[in-house]
Parts: sequence; C-alpha cells; structure tokens
Amino acid sequence: MQRRGWWLVLLGLLLPGSAQALAGDRRLGRVGIVATLGLLALAAVALLLWFAWRSALLTVVGNSIGLLVVEVLLIAYAVLWLVLGLDTLRLARLPKVAGRARAGIAIVSILATVAPAALAGYGATIVDATRGLVGDVFDFARPAVEPIDGRYTFLLLGGDAGEDRQGLRADSMTVVTVNAETGAATMIGVPRNLRNAPFSPGSPMWGPWPDGFDCETSDCLLNGTYTYGEANPELYPDAAANGSSPGIEATRDAVEGVTGLELQFFVLVDMHGFEDLVNALGGLEIEVTERVPIAIEGEVVRDWIEPGLQRLDGHDALWYARSRAGTSDYARMERQRQVQEALIRQFTPQTLLTKYTELANAGQDMVQSDIPQSMIGSLSELALETRQLPITNLELVPDSGVNTGDPDFEQIHAMVAAALAEADAIAPPTESPAP
Repeated sequence: MQRRGWWLVLLGLLLPGSAQALAGDRRLGRVGIVATLGLLALAAVALLLWFAWRSALLTVVGNSIGLLVVEVLLIAYAVLWLVLGLDTLRLARLPKVAGRARAGIAIVSILATVAPAALAGYGATIVDATRGLVGDVFDFARPAVEPIDGRYTFLLLGGDAGEDRQGLRADSMTVVTVNAETGAATMIGVPRNLRNAPFSPGSPMWGPWPDGFDCETSDCLLNGTYTYGEANPELYPDAAANGSSPGIEATRDAVEGVTGLELQFFVLVDMHGFEDLVNALGGLEIEVTERVPIAIEGEVVRDWIEPGLQRLDGHDALWYARSRAGTSDYARMERQRQVQEALIRQFTPQTLLTKYTELANAGQDMVQSDIPQSMIGSLSELALETRQLPITNLELVPDSGVNTGDPDFEQIHAMVAAALAEADAIAPPTESPAP
C-alpha cells in the first residue's frame, strides 16, 4: 500500500486525473487529464503569441470578455484540482499504509493539492482585478481607430478638485503623440494659465467663444475650459454616452486649438486617487531640489517637503505635484514631470507582481479614459517600442518663448511641428548582431 500511495500521489501531481484513470473514477480522470492538457496547450499558445504576435495576445486578454473567460477557467481548474487531489488522497488508502509513510503521503498529497489550487486562485484574483480595471477605465463600445498622419495622440489630464476651488479643474495638461510605426513619442506640456485658447469652427465652444477663450477673469485660463464645459453640458450632449464629459470635451477642443493636433484619446487622472496609487507603490523616491510648502496658496504653511532625496507617501507626493504656494505654475509643471518619471521608474515587474491587486484597485479609482479596449493590445505593443527610445519634450512656457498671457498660436503650432519632426528623426533601435 505504501508504494501504491506514493505512485498515485506523484502521478496526480504530474498529470492531474491520471490517478483516477488508473485506480478510481475513470470519467473524472479523463476530465482532469483533458482539462490539464487543454490548459497547458493554451499556455503554450499564449507563450508563442507573446514572442511572435504580442499585440494579438494582449488584445485577447486585454478586454473584459477575454479576461472573464480566463478568470472562469482559472477558478474552474482550481476547483477541479482540489477535487482530484482529495480523491487521490482517498485512493491512496492511508489507513492501510503503515508507519511514517502514512504521514508523509498525507503531507505531500495535501501540499500538492492546496498549493497549485491556491496559485490558480491567486491568478484568478489578479485577473479579476485586471478585469475591473479594464472595464472601469477603458471604453468597451468604442471601436478601434486609425492613427492620424501616422500618429496616435493622447491628452493626459491631471484633475484637481482641491479645497481651494469649486469643482474639478484639469490643472495638469500634457499632450503625448506617438509615431505609430517607430514608437517615437513627443510630450508637450501645456500650461494651465494659457489664455485665449482658440477653437475651430466645428467645435461647440466656437459659438460662445469665436474669438478664443478670453475674458477679464481667471475663469478664462486654459484649465477653466473644463469648468465651463461642465457648467454648460448642452454643448456636448453625447459626451457621457461616449465615455467622456462636457468638461473633458471642452478641454480637448481647447488644447487641440492650442497645439494644432487632433487629440484622439484622453486620460484623466484624479489627483486625489493618486494618493492611493502612490501608497500602493510604497511611496515615490524623488530628488527634491527646493523646499516645497504643504499649504494652499495664501494660507499659513503647515509643513514643508525638504530638499534632498525623499521617499514621499501619497499625501506628500500629491502636495509636491500640486503645491503652488510661493512658487510658479511652471515650477509646478516641472515637479509634476518629476512625479510622472518617478511613477514610471517604480512600476517594476517586482512591484506589479507583489502589489498588483492594490495598484489595480487604485487605478480604478483614479483613471478615466476613452481608449477602446480593443486597442489595448496594439497600444501596449507600441508602448514597448516607446520605452526604448528617447522622448522629445516641449514645454509651452515663457522659457521656451511662449507668452502665456497673449500667446502666438502660429508660433506654438510651428514649435509643435518642429518637435514632431525631431521625434520622427529618431531611428528605432536595431537588434545587436549575433556574435
């Protein structure tokens, strides 16, 4: 009986269902063997696609339906593994095994049953978190779109509804345009205090603002277009149905007028949800070059972020990115760029593996986008190319020759065109020749 027990346990571990096929319920054994071989075949196909056609794989598992299928398969296999493992333990006939072998067979059998089932269950948990993130952030109904003039162009908005203002304003605005062939990217920082943003005749904002978004108050700074759009939802009646909002669409139209680029997608990040993301990462490591007050402009400074290499928690990282007490909008834009770079650096494979669920949950709370789910695969593949290339940066600030109070938009359009030409001249990396 001792030899029988060990053989059944080892066979069940190597090929679940084989123990039942040999010494138990053969129908259950066939189910286990077929399920195992099918799962291994799917894993082999996925591995092959990862190296040969990665965008196709990411497209399949990068949408809610594909992820639901993967989650159900993992849960079903975890349950099946538990059933097969417990049945294998029964078939081993432990009461008839003498001495220490009985305990050894029992321990190995339980570990061989629980550990893989727990691993499959953990995988299902990760897939469920991913499905929640994809479903909440990306647009399932929107079809894929083609690049415009060979580029995909995104509007990144940092939404801030701080204590010192009414409603949300898009205080951080960055245009990211990516060459669809090479992955070369250009980041264009657009200051929140830019005035007189122009609108095209086809924009709903053209009606009330044919001469540009200009008035005598701070309400007509560029980031005020979000507030104006939200206050006048009749301008964009279909925004919510398209996964957007009137404020986002008004801001998109304004930034299109400023840069001369058509913005195909938006990504809005709620800066207060950003706290949870940073805390999930374990903080951000940032080289602080000058003291930054933790205070609303005009109020008493409660605390400071001191110079030097600092690991900032979510609260302090948010203040570092948004504080403008005693400083300028342009200095704040630079700090926001630091925070973006720190986030990218700290999204390592190790971090994703150990904190994925927390990060996914934080992402659900802080990100809104109209990027189609069907494009996750192709855009992810393009992002891998982008990471290998230097990013061309353009800041539309006074140091670059832009008068934010009375901007020359023809000049800005020429600057944008020059930055895009510079990015297009970057050659994609070539593989090193084999030795």
